[in-house]
Amino acid sequence: MSAPLIAGVDEAGRGPLAGPVVAAAVIFRADAPLDGMADSKVLNAATRERLAMLIRRDALCYGLGWADPAEIDVLNILQATFLAMRRAVRSLAMLPAHLLIDGNRLPSLEGFGARMTATAIVRGDATEARIGAASILAKTARDAYMQAADASYPRYGFAVHKGYPTPLHRRLLLEHGPCPLHRRSFAPVALALRAAAVAKPAA
Repeated sequence: MSAPLIAGVDEAGRGPLAGPVVAAAVIFRADAPLDGMADSKVLNAATRERLAMLIRRDALCYGLGWADPAEIDVLNILQATFLAMRRAVRSLAMLPAHLLIDGNRLPSLEGFGARMTATAIVRGDATEARIGAASILAKTARDAYMQAADASYPRYGFAVHKGYPTPLHRRLLLEHGPCPLHRRSFAPVALALRAAAVAKPAA
């Protein structure tokens, strides 16, 4: 009898002021070696890209899910993250029996079947290889998206900071005002919107 399928699930992009939140779900064979998988935040970009290539090659299947800035503004970042996670699991070619999810809260499993279960693991991206692999896939996918977005919105430096609230990003946000990728429910973006409204000359 084959072992039940277990998927690691993690996200990237809860903290940025711009861009989507991206989740990944990944299933490996029960006997697959998972050496080197770790929290994507502690790996440099070259290592993440190398490991992402190996994950995509060796996984039984993997899936990505996205929630865009408008969904983040409507739902809030936690619920948008859960939406991205559900989309990642739904995009898997194989339905897992159990999910290992980074964090201390779980998304709803409604619609996935009564037999699917899930476990939340605090700092799971550092302690559970399947979650670490999902973290790497989510981070590399989101970074690639923000790198491409830099060509459409070159004034904001997205290729450098990927939408995170660095001093450079905050300065450019106040200087140019928000673009369509910015999360208007986040305080620094709302502040920039108010500043832009005050600076706008009366008609």
